Amino acid sequence: MKTIAIFTDIHGNHPALQAVLQDISKKQIEHIYCLGDVVGIGPDSNQVLEQLTTRSDVSFVMGNHDLAVIAAARNEPAPVGHHNERQHHEWLAKRIEPKYIEVMRDWSMSLTTSTLDNELLFCHYHLDPNKWFAPIDKLPTTEALEQIYSKTNYKLVCFGHHHIVHHFQSDTRVYFNPGSLGCYNKPYARYGIVTISEKGITAEVQEVPYNNVDFLKSYEALQVPDREFILKIFHGGQYL
Repeated sequence: MKTIAIFTDIHGNHPALQAVLQDISKKQIEHIYCLGDVVGIGPDSNQVLEQLTTRSDVSFVMGNHDLAVIAAARNEPAPVGHHNERQHHEWLAKRIEPKYIEVMRDWSMSLTTSTLDNELLFCHYHLDPNKWFAPIDKLPTTEALEQIYSKTNYKLVCFGHHHIVHHFQSDTRVYFNPGSLGCYNKPYARYGIVTISEKGITAEVQEVPYNNVDFLKSYEALQVPDREFILKIFHGGQYL
C-alpha cells in the first residue's frame, strides 16, 4: 500500500500551504505531488517556493500561471490566454527571486509513475494534442473524462486548474482534483490523500482551517494589481 498527498493551485498563498503541510506531517504520507499554479494571483511566491523546493518529498508539474510568470520574468510573450493578465504577472515576476524562476523552468507539463502495477498521471489539467491545457470543462462527467483518456492505461488521473473538487470513478480509473489549495471562499486550505493498494485506489479531500485574514489584507497593503477582482472571484469577497 502507498499513500500520497495531492495539492494544486496554491496561487501564492503561504499560510494556506503551511496549514496543509502541517496537516500532512501528522499523517503517513510517502510523497507529495504539487500540480501547478504554485505562483500567480497571490503575493507570497517566494515563501511558497522556498518552502516547497527545499523539500525532497515533492514532485512538481507546470501550471499555466507558473508559465506566465516565467515568461514575464524572461520578457517573453505571454502564454495563450494570459495577455490580459500581463501586468499582474510582471508585478509578481519582479518579486520572485531569479533562482526560483530557473527552478520552475525545469518542471514538466505532466508526470507519470507506476505503483503496484497501477499507472498514475499527474498534470495541471488535461492536455490537448499540442500538449497545451484544454479548455476547462465546467460541467465535467465521468463519460467526458473517459473520452479523453480511453486510449490510455492510467488507473489514476490527478489534476487541478479548475478550482472546484472533481472526484469521478469509472470502471477503469479514478479522476481526482482536490480543489484549489490557496483559493477558496472559506478560510480552509484543501488537498487530497490518495491510497493505492491491492484492493484499488481511493481518494479523499481534506479541508484544513487556517487564519487567512492577514493574507487577504496583504493584497491591499502590497497594492497587488487586480486585487479587487482577485479577492472577489478567487476568495469569495472575504473581508472586503
